Amino acid sequence: MKNLISQAAWGLNDVFKISLWAVIVYITWSFMHGADHFLTLTQEALGKYFDLKWILILHITAGGGALVLGPLQFWERLHAKKWLLHRILGTLYLFAILASSCCAVILSFTTAYKVNWAYAFSLQVWVSVWMSASFIAWWVVRKKQIKLHKEWMTRSYIVTIAFVISGLSFRLPFVQALGSFEEVTPSLFWMGWAVPLYVYEVILTLRQKKAR
Repeated sequence: MKNLISQAAWGLNDVFKISLWAVIVYITWSFMHGADHFLTLTQEALGKYFDLKWILILHITAGGGALVLGPLQFWERLHAKKWLLHRILGTLYLFAILASSCCAVILSFTTAYKVNWAYAFSLQVWVSVWMSASFIAWWVVRKKQIKLHKEWMTRSYIVTIAFVISGLSFRLPFVQALGSFEEVTPSLFWMGWAVPLYVYEVILTLRQKKAR
């Protein structure tokens, strides 16, 4: 264990990050557990996804992996003395996004239209932002621009965790009272990534002003 993490004294920041990661792992598990019925691979369970069942399963599995791996990129203690570990975790995270997002593209241009146009379009924009943010994070680190890499990895994970934000939001009774799944979810998809991303940009701007 001492070889994997820094030997400096643990603080509240470390406890907070571990606790937050544990919460994300639990929420990810609960969402994926809710999709267990898809594993029966029957027409009744899969519905409109039946013809693309393996695409759906890969999308869910890889997306869950990205959700769990993402926070580990931002825990400085974990990779303070093990840069190789950070690179391995980062590579796995980006490959998980690559797999899940490619499947999401297929689903957003096929089965999503069976819900409605707004639902499909919101998913198409979402996955485009997801893929581009993750690609830029990979590209800038190849150019040794570490500060930009960290910023874009943060943007990438904000868009990744938007699935959890929009999913949890729809479970709220007052949100469900606003309308049907078809009516409400497109707005939740936009809210799930656009609002947190905007807040992050504001925070980033304020930090840059203080650093001057």
